[in-house]
Amino acid sequence: MPRDPLIGLVGKPSAGKSTTLNSLTDATSKVGNYPFTTIDPQRAIGYLQIACACERFGVQDKCKPNYGSCVDGRRSVPIELLDVAGLVPGAHQGRGLGNKFLDDLRHADALIHVVDASGRTNAEGENTRGYDPSQDIAWLRGEIVAWIKGNLWEKWGQFSGYGSTAAVVARTLDRLNLKEPLEHWTEETVDRVVSTFTDEKFPTVIALNKIDDADAYTNLMKITKMQDPNMVVACSAKAELFLRKMAKQGYIRYTEGTEFVDTREDLIADGDPDGGGLKELDEKNKNTIEEYRDMILFRYGSTGVVQVLSKAAEILGLVPVFPVRNVSTFSSGSDTKVAFRDCVLVKKNSTVGDVARKVMGDAPIAYVEGVGGVRVSEDAVVTAGKNDVLSFKIGRG
Repeated sequence: MPRDPLIGLVGKPSAGKSTTLNSLTDATSKVGNYPFTTIDPQRAIGYLQIACACERFGVQDKCKPNYGSCVDGRRSVPIELLDVAGLVPGAHQGRGLGNKFLDDLRHADALIHVVDASGRTNAEGENTRGYDPSQDIAWLRGEIVAWIKGNLWEKWGQFSGYGSTAAVVARTLDRLNLKEPLEHWTEETVDRVVSTFTDEKFPTVIALNKIDDADAYTNLMKITKMQDPNMVVACSAKAELFLRKMAKQGYIRYTEGTEFVDTREDLIADGDPDGGGLKELDEKNKNTIEEYRDMILFRYGSTGVVQVLSKAAEILGLVPVFPVRNVSTFSSGSDTKVAFRDCVLVKKNSTVGDVARKVMGDAPIAYVEGVGGVRVSEDAVVTAGKNDVLSFKIGRG
């Protein structure tokens, strides 16, 4: 049965991984500014924002998800995250419990590498000033490559132990167009294979965290030129957590993933004498919000946290699929006033049959219906907007 996608958060100590995890989830991972705050790997549920099918069919008022939420067609879908304790150089040799940390990544489908863009923590996660964070990107990839290569030499010819599949290995070899048989591989060939396998097995989003720091912008510009800009996201997990906290406590209106923050004063100035019912901010919090507006929201368009998770889902090609019982009302039961209760995320190139096994397990499927009651082949591929609203009919076909 196809398993749920798993996204791993990696990075050196004090890069802000636990803060990033907290900003993506409702978890309360212990946060600190010292190495090895997080010792054991922690799984948590994050929320990926997607366009819900309810908007496509004009039933936003009926959409009530079992899990997550949906506001005006903007749906938050649960996705599993793995926060792995901070890595240090030499991890693949066991330094800093590195082998354990690396081994915890083996089932991750993609990685989010949280990098301290401020340059205020060195390679060991210790406080400093003027450190070049681009070094972290190079050495972390180097650690993963060295870890895989070491395992490959020990178990010659096997890419096992990483949650890998035959398809991942096949894609690796296809990308290299490798013709020579295994027994003729040189060390250079092995290096090429391992590097390409790493790209296939662990596609990585670089989350340049702490952009609220004054020194971060220069580092951000440098790294964006060095890396594929499509894989780099500027973010401030600290700012995201603060804004969410203020919104929950009724001090601001904040739309996650955007630059829009309204205070009581803002709404009064816009003509609402009640200020939207928001509370009055004290001077300290008011100054913090203005600082985040100037340094982050207006400059980057958001805190970037929502975009980090969206980018990870994008590189995996995740497709949201909406299982329903009735393809006319989009309900999951007898209550036709409620639509699109469920949403599952599947990997790109998944078929209707793959979704059926994920949703229904071993239950026998007689046939599958799509929108309009049209029967859909189990071999049909699901994509966003096509074969993504499905009803599974149980029985012997």
